Amino acid sequence: MHQLTICAACSLLLLACSSGSEKAKTVVPAATPVPAEFSRYWYAGQAELSRYQLQQNRYDDIHPGEAVLVFVTEDFLPTKQVKMEGGKTNETATSVLKMNQMRRFTTGIYDYSINTSVFTPVAANQFPHTFKVATSVQDWCGQTYTQLNLRRNQYQLEAHSYFQQEADQMDSLEVVVLEDELWTRLRLDPKTLPLGQLHIVPGTVASRLRHQPLRVETASAELVPYRGAVFKPAQAGAALQAYTLTYPDTKRTLTIVFEQAFPYLIAGWEDTYNGQMHFGNQTYGSAKPLTTRAIRTTTLKSDYWQRHTRADSVLRRELGATGFGN
Repeated sequence: MHQLTICAACSLLLLACSSGSEKAKTVVPAATPVPAEFSRYWYAGQAELSRYQLQQNRYDDIHPGEAVLVFVTEDFLPTKQVKMEGGKTNETATSVLKMNQMRRFTTGIYDYSINTSVFTPVAANQFPHTFKVATSVQDWCGQTYTQLNLRRNQYQLEAHSYFQQEADQMDSLEVVVLEDELWTRLRLDPKTLPLGQLHIVPGTVASRLRHQPLRVETASAELVPYRGAVFKPAQAGAALQAYTLTYPDTKRTLTIVFEQAFPYLIAGWEDTYNGQMHFGNQTYGSAKPLTTRAIRTTTLKSDYWQRHTRADSVLRRELGATGFGN
């Protein structure tokens, strides 16, 4: 994948003032040069692939499965909201850290496949907000799709579902923290993670599985050293941090555990919530909270987009990915 060298030069944007004849110049801050270790790790022409053993909360039970996190830098067109792949364009691309999160798990006779993509700018001082989030959920009943795009100082929400009471939706949300972007934010720099009381849009996967509409909610966040025994660092003895979000209204808690030192590898996560779902005047599921847990088993670096021959399946075996692992 072609990577874009971040330009440190300033760009000037002309914004019309309220009086038609005057114009004010707004200076876009210069991109801060990335550290050398960041460039060596993220701009070496490879992605980081991590496989996780998954225990997924669904239907008032815990179901075995597998999760894979793919982190990679890409050139991104902020206006078109797509990856730049060459060709003629009048738009200047910027570098993003993309996360693809895949979950595969079974529920009784049938299975689920969930994909989330997050596109967060590397140059946070130029582009302080994540550009785009997209999540699709497939199971044997049907499929749903949710997308958030940063446009005109708001997040434009587009959602589609096979459920009658959800169907097709278009909306706009205030530009606040997105739960889905916390994964890429911590990989870029954990010091930028929001702490204390905050307004936040909950994760698209958790909202979909609970059939709750996406909206701005209130949560509290804390970052502390991880003292438990469930999650392990890639290197023995390395320190771990635990970032926890607590949603008081929906009684949900998400904790992401990651290595304190660069490149801040994610050791795993826990997501605790009850299985209640509300459709009209009816409520389904139990109020008993259960915990989704994902524990890292393997990490490797690869230009995986070029590793698609049968011979390359050796890398899949090395990663340990099965699709629906136990």
